[in-house]
Amino acid sequence: MVCKFSTKFLNICVASYCKSRQMQKAEAVIIDGIRLGVLPDVVTYNTLLDGYCRFIGMDAAYSVIYRMREAGISPDVITYNSLIAGATRNCSLEQSLDLFEEMLQSGITPDIWSYNTLMHCFFRLGKPDEANRVFKDIILKDLSPHPVTFNTMINGLCKYGYTSNAIMLFRNLQRHGFVPQLVTYNILINGLCKVGRLKAARRMLNEARDSGLEPDAITYTTLMKSCLRSRQYKHGFEIFFEMKNKGYAFDGFAYCTVIGAFLKLGRFEEANVCMEQMIRNRMGIDLVFYNTFIHLYCKEGKLDAAYKLLDEIESRGLEFDNYTHTIITDGLCRAGNIDGARRHLNYMYTTGLASNLVPLNCLIDRLCKAGQIDHAMKLFESMETRDSFTYTSLVHNLCKARRFRCASKLLLSCIRGGMKVLKSTQRAVIDGLCSSGFTSEARKLKSKLHLARLFH
Repeated sequence: MVCKFSTKFLNICVASYCKSRQMQKAEAVIIDGIRLGVLPDVVTYNTLLDGYCRFIGMDAAYSVIYRMREAGISPDVITYNSLIAGATRNCSLEQSLDLFEEMLQSGITPDIWSYNTLMHCFFRLGKPDEANRVFKDIILKDLSPHPVTFNTMINGLCKYGYTSNAIMLFRNLQRHGFVPQLVTYNILINGLCKVGRLKAARRMLNEARDSGLEPDAITYTTLMKSCLRSRQYKHGFEIFFEMKNKGYAFDGFAYCTVIGAFLKLGRFEEANVCMEQMIRNRMGIDLVFYNTFIHLYCKEGKLDAAYKLLDEIESRGLEFDNYTHTIITDGLCRAGNIDGARRHLNYMYTTGLASNLVPLNCLIDRLCKAGQIDHAMKLFESMETRDSFTYTSLVHNLCKARRFRCASKLLLSCIRGGMKVLKSTQRAVIDGLCSSGFTSEARKLKSKLHLARLFH
């Protein structure tokens, strides 16, 4: 009797259950198939193994190899590629290399995806030189590189700051017939933006267009955000309006970046228009959205509107973060309501909403700028937790008030505590002591700072 079920149908069922993370049902399907006389093949076990790699763990995935051998099925290159990819996702270089070596010892010849995965693993774990050696092996072994091979290499070089090398590789590949797709251009544009080469990034965008490729939302958003963050507002807004005219969809983060740029320029009406567009387009309204507009209202001095947004955040079931409270604290301080800022911090502390370190740092800085350094010092002494910014801000403001000896003691306690203070702030203290006639104290401070750095 011929069974109406086939191994191909079995594999489809196993793949469906694995994709939906129902590994027990995938196992049950295999058992039922065997009971009905439908025997699993290498594809069945490879699918199951990949599911275990992604959703359960490497031990469970590796155990599938023993089951394959018991069933008389030999693991193939896809089996080991899945295992190496799983080890890479777990950032386990040693395990990836062991699996690669085991594959070679089993007489299985690695394919281009084996090398691609290994190269990606090296990049992911911060070893670009080793990744480059894998890339050279691909070329020397006369394997046929896939566009993913080139994109992985170019992306890895950009990620670790070797953007010029990535572009040289890109040009060399083009000379040898490589036809880049949009994803390659997006990688290069992102890499150029990260190192501040925005003109080169815009030229790369134009090159993609000239090649007949249509830039997508990722291309535009990457370039727009970098322009706005680099204060090249004109170019950033040009890209923003071009995206709008072409009908591209923005994510909430892109909208908030544009709104933040409008806020910095004092263009509050345009910021409000963007906010309304976000609401009309039913964008994902999250805490970043609310923080952006709380910041907007605080900048405009509309603290009542900011507090209404706090109530709305609570009603939506969202939790405040340190940035939310820092914005409110800063807004109250800007309005001259230092007592209100203190009350807000006490409210935070008593309700356990969040750590109060960042808002406290903000309050200390504002107290200093308002000439209330003694109050800032008292607040500093009452803090249970301090970070480098706490010390740097206070030391800097003490120098501005020409209280160099006090700044010196604070600076030394910070360095001895293993924290970092900007070198410019350290120089300001030493130069201030010298200019105030405390030359010997300046020399002692330099010596003590040097010793403290040696021990930390």
